[in-house]
Amino acid sequence: MTITTGKITMTLSKLLTTTAAATMMALPAFAMDVTIAQTSAVNTLDPHGSASVGLDLSVLSHIYPTLILRAPDYSLQPSLATDWEAVDDNTWKFTLTEGATFANGEPLDAETVAWNIARVTDAENPKRISSWFSQIDGVNVISPTEFEITTSSPYPALPAQLSMFMLLPPEWASEHDPVTETMSGFKYQMTEYVPGDHITLSPNPDFWGEAAQFDSVTFRVIPETASRVAALMAGEVDLINKVPASEIARIEESPNATAGAVDSTRSVFIKFNTEKAPLDNKAFRQALNYAVDKELIADALFDGLATVSNCQVMTPDYFGYNPDLEAYPYDPERARELLEESGVDLSQTIEFELPAATYLQGEEVTQAVAQMFGDVGVKTEIQTMEFGAYLDKYRAAHDLGRLSLLGQAWATIDADGLLTLFKPGNQYSYWNDEAFDEQLVAGIATTDPEEREAAYKKATEIMCEEAPVVFLYAQPATFGASTRVTYEGRGDDWLRAFDMSPAD
Repeated sequence: MTITTGKITMTLSKLLTTTAAATMMALPAFAMDVTIAQTSAVNTLDPHGSASVGLDLSVLSHIYPTLILRAPDYSLQPSLATDWEAVDDNTWKFTLTEGATFANGEPLDAETVAWNIARVTDAENPKRISSWFSQIDGVNVISPTEFEITTSSPYPALPAQLSMFMLLPPEWASEHDPVTETMSGFKYQMTEYVPGDHITLSPNPDFWGEAAQFDSVTFRVIPETASRVAALMAGEVDLINKVPASEIARIEESPNATAGAVDSTRSVFIKFNTEKAPLDNKAFRQALNYAVDKELIADALFDGLATVSNCQVMTPDYFGYNPDLEAYPYDPERARELLEESGVDLSQTIEFELPAATYLQGEEVTQAVAQMFGDVGVKTEIQTMEFGAYLDKYRAAHDLGRLSLLGQAWATIDADGLLTLFKPGNQYSYWNDEAFDEQLVAGIATTDPEEREAAYKKATEIMCEEAPVVFLYAQPATFGASTRVTYEGRGDDWLRAFDMSPAD
């Protein structure tokens, strides 16, 4: 593949001077500096080396372009790609913005897209996000502004998946390390990086689209919840997320900030390892679903901000969501009946794993659920561990505890992503159901929306009946914002300055 590359046309000092001048001319008069607090430090600057939407990819989305953008209302909007269409079941055609470039002059054209796709589909050098594009067979470059992506099977969610796929400049990447360096092709460029502390961005004067609204954007690491809330109320930061529901009213009383919540695309549930007894027992799994008062958890712990899951892991925003399912009611008597029918020895203590400081009020939820299990005679032992250790057990060792608190979402907001995490053979599944698998296969075998919805309707019905989890609630996407900005919140984990605007 041949990549045509422009030359670097200015020195760093000239670039910075030009940046300042261009910013003064391009930005509106109300431009300002904003600071966004993050719960953890960025792990990598390579957008192909991370699948963490709320952390690494949120920062990098300011620097690197995508073909398509996911808007706060979850609609897919043109970005570098101005148009896309399905030519047939296995072919998608895209049209690009003409004349777009990276800050170093390299073209943002079809050859660049092809190079990036080749980079993440290279079987000999896989990237963290390579599995997203395992169905891609190749890229056919038609012209600098037109190309086609061919797939081995229908991939109806490809445009949504591409909204997370950021593009690197090929020539620059061959001479630099994208893990520790960046080259802008989008609204902002990185001006300062202090690992573990903060990243500061300034507008990219060579950006080919609508100018950035802020003079600078700083992503500041503040792990402690109380410290993030205090920094917001003191006017030190402009946006925080994962605000405890109990703190929202207090923030609202502050003259410097507002707070709120929106429904998120992330469901929280108790994951069962059905590969270990007694979680291989359907009656036992159903009993635990009847044992939990989900309405009480939503109301008491989240002040009514959490929405109880109606017997599925998808939320209403997902394609394939089944509106006809009903949640397991809180029925401790029915739980005890099923426990007796199951024949499980209730004298045993079952480990209940909790990844620390990971899910909003996860510690409180785990304690409440453990108490409810105990009320019907199921003994558990909460085992708290760092999230990294939990992931090692979950993914690498494939040795998850019999019970654990887990929250999952899929950025394409499509059933073929989220439900695949429960597909037999998937390393994340810990559940093997042939009938469920048959429906997933049917759902990805066509691009016809009605046929896909019918397959996922059956899949969710099977999952509800077989109960491989305790279905709990959709985690509320809570946030706090300074009164200097306007921000309405979004529920898909993206944390972006260009979703904010200066307050009037």
